[in-house]
Amino acid sequence: MIIFDMMTGAATQQQPGRILYSCYQAKSRVGEHFVPDHVLGYIESGTYEVFIDGKNHVFQAGDIRFFRRNQLARFTKIPPENDTFKSISIFIDQATLRSIAAEYQLYMDKPYTGDNALHLKPVKLLQHYFDSLLPYLQEGGTFRDTLMHLKMREAVLILLQTNPDLKNVLFDFSEPGKIDLEAYMNEHYKFNVDLNRYAYLTGRSLATFKRDFERIFHTSPSRWLQQKRLQDAHYLLREKGWRASDVYLEVGFKDLSHFSYAFKKTFGIPPSSLSSV
Repeated sequence: MIIFDMMTGAATQQQPGRILYSCYQAKSRVGEHFVPDHVLGYIESGTYEVFIDGKNHVFQAGDIRFFRRNQLARFTKIPPENDTFKSISIFIDQATLRSIAAEYQLYMDKPYTGDNALHLKPVKLLQHYFDSLLPYLQEGGTFRDTLMHLKMREAVLILLQTNPDLKNVLFDFSEPGKIDLEAYMNEHYKFNVDLNRYAYLTGRSLATFKRDFERIFHTSPSRWLQQKRLQDAHYLLREKGWRASDVYLEVGFKDLSHFSYAFKKTFGIPPSSLSSV
């Protein structure tokens, strides 16, 4: 199935299950998302920039990447000049990993402490694996469910052979533990996700998240998030000369109209008075 976005010039070919072949043409594609599953990916052409876990990572054509699950990520997909950005992503779900763990008696030895976004060495096994996917993904090819399931299991077994340290990532089935709420929010407040997601990622129920938040910041999460984002927006508009049409996405607003309304209500002037657009 091909999905084409007329606004972004983006085409995405999505297979049943969790293998994704993405193509973006004409201009950069910018966005953010929550990463619920581990992701193994290959950049076929173009550049992929991602901000995750407080760090910025850049992947070029030929690079192989791995993202740990339960992360917030902001990304930019940049096609080559007069060409198309292309990538393959394998989303490794927990059910598949639990099945492999039970079959091969694989368990986490100790908590993983490395980076949550990894640039994997392009060893031949991994390169051949991605090459084997292309005939199914290109030119409208499709996976049958059984074959797709086998290819996903193959990806996990190859990862274990080529990057054995990832065993402690892949077979860690625990949910996020309770972490420093103040530090996490100050680092991730620009991500436009709902409070339930923030609560989950900081290891809390929604009620506990709200209670802890108000104890630390002396205001509600929704009010703090909006004021924090608006302060950043004001700085970018006034001091850095950004356009209002770019600022609202950068600081975490969903749309320009909501951002403009909130900005004027807070500062008494529309954002357009501080920028060219």
